[in-house]
Amino acid sequence: MLLAWPAPWPLVVAGAAIVLAAGIVRGYAGFGFSAISVAGLALLVSPASVVPAIFALEVLASVTLLRTALRDVDGRWLVALALGNALFIPLGVLVLARVAETPLRLVIGGLLLTLTAAQRLGLELRLAPTPATRFAVGAASGFANGVAAVGGIVVAVLLGPSQLAPRALRATLIVLFLLTDVYALAWAAAMPSADAPPLLDRSTVNWVACLAPSMLVGIAIGRRAFAGASPEAFRRRVLDLLLVVSGLAVLRAVLDLVR
Repeated sequence: MLLAWPAPWPLVVAGAAIVLAAGIVRGYAGFGFSAISVAGLALLVSPASVVPAIFALEVLASVTLLRTALRDVDGRWLVALALGNALFIPLGVLVLARVAETPLRLVIGGLLLTLTAAQRLGLELRLAPTPATRFAVGAASGFANGVAAVGGIVVAVLLGPSQLAPRALRATLIVLFLLTDVYALAWAAAMPSADAPPLLDRSTVNWVACLAPSMLVGIAIGRRAFAGASPEAFRRRVLDLLLVVSGLAVLRAVLDLVR
């Protein structure tokens, strides 16, 4: 039998509820799905058993949102962000191979949490949209992606709704995530590890089959909520979401240090 429960059914049901909430966030803001899903599911099962499935669900989420997002994408920001990620993801991976992973993730998460909290308290971060600035944000995003897989959060923190209109920010993040996910998948396929399980084994397929319906329902709910949100409400909710997501990144790193 190809499809089966990847874990005891109560854990799968709880995981589906977590993914439903993460899907609502993804549909509304365009980011945050992986951080919320992994942080929540790690309380139930081994992260290694679900991370490949979450990665596959991220690609599915981006494809689901792509059609409506394309018309609102900011092309100049997208090109710069994609280029920065393509060039600096390998650098982040190289640094990760030479520096202790958990303290590095703690530092990056702490910086993101501090910057987000400052913005939530009223500090405006206004970056001049020059080619150099766009590339710098893309480079920072790519490096953070390679080190801790939080490149999308970096973009959301540095840009935020004050830099781009809500629809443009959300759409640009959706398309960027699709490009970076496919790029990361290509790197994973090109450099298989003898110690790591296959990216798409039977367990991964089972997790995807169990969690995808919840994610798709959540995305539909999030999209409807975004359609009715004002720019001011979107800004507040995105900053609140960034506080939660960056806080989860810090908490995860602290727990790893304790362990």
